[in-house]
Amino acid sequence: MNVLSSWLREWADPKVSDNELADSLTMAGLEVDGIESIAPAFDKVVVGQVVSCEKHPDADKLNLCQVDVGESDTLQIICGASNVRADLKVIVATVGAKLPGGLKIKKAKLRGVESFGMICSDSEIGMADSSDGITELDDDATIGQSIREYLDLDDNIIELDITPNRGDCFSVLGVA
Repeated sequence: MNVLSSWLREWADPKVSDNELADSLTMAGLEVDGIESIAPAFDKVVVGQVVSCEKHPDADKLNLCQVDVGESDTLQIICGASNVRADLKVIVATVGAKLPGGLKIKKAKLRGVESFGMICSDSEIGMADSSDGITELDDDATIGQSIREYLDLDDNIIELDITPNRGDCFSVLGVA
């Protein structure tokens, strides 16, 4: 059975790390098979809002976007996604970001125009195997907020091996 650490902590919140929590569960007679993060490692990825979106002057399938990421100036980002448009809240990897798979975001020139980041899909941040276009976030997303914080990605899955004689532990409440 897989249980999110945050779910357990809604019912019982010992002030210990997830590894110490797993040790405590083991000492209570539950076999912990492993702990893993719900999301792969990445950094410098934030919520952004597309302020404007125009066709790239030298490419048919690229768009030139101005994106607000909560800094004093907007970022100019070249995007090829068909669903990008003005006023859309999006996932933005800023210059210096390290994405899953070893991709590092750098300032780049695409068809003669500079791009200062990347508007991402779920697959580019390791949250899906494939995606159709960029991820569209809800309007309540706070511009500049870390995407890990906004999507609650700083959580761990605790994998438990529950034996049939421990029916009391077949739910999050029972484990807590």
